[in-house]
Amino acid sequence: MRVGEPQPSQHSEPGAGQPAWLVPEEWHRAERVVCGAHGGAGATTLATWLQPAWDMGAARPAMHPRYPVAMAAGRPLILTCRCTAWSARAATIAVASVTRASGRVTVLAVVSDGWPEPPAATARFRLLEPQIAAVIRVPFVPGLRLADDAATVALPRRALRALDQIRAATGGPRHLR
Repeated sequence: MRVGEPQPSQHSEPGAGQPAWLVPEEWHRAERVVCGAHGGAGATTLATWLQPAWDMGAARPAMHPRYPVAMAAGRPLILTCRCTAWSARAATIAVASVTRASGRVTVLAVVSDGWPEPPAATARFRLLEPQIAAVIRVPFVPGLRLADDAATVALPRRALRALDQIRAATGGPRHLR
């Protein structure tokens, strides 16, 4: 890049400056980007419920520290994790990685496993609050244990409320069901 040329913005359209064949079609319609702080964090389920959203799967901050920021390309980034101490540590590492890459996590979605949140996890989540626009608890949904497809599960009122909070924090429309 030459001196005086405009720098590409992290808020530009995804794939800006890349050949069109490298930009997945779903990026053109995705409004939110959902990334798991670790595998099994619920990123795919939340992306299904928050359509249009793009499921990035699990973040790998040690291997690709700029990946979530580059893929979000200015869109709201939702980071998911479970409500365990280990998961809170993984979320802390992922948030630090995004922040170091000049990005921002819009929402940290803490997905319940049905058990109470340990105090160590709660303390870590509180420490992350100043770095994130919103920390939202997504309640346990028992119907997911029996379903083949998260989109077919009837969500309880508390889960719908959590999804509405995520939509509001990411600037999207509220639930229409």
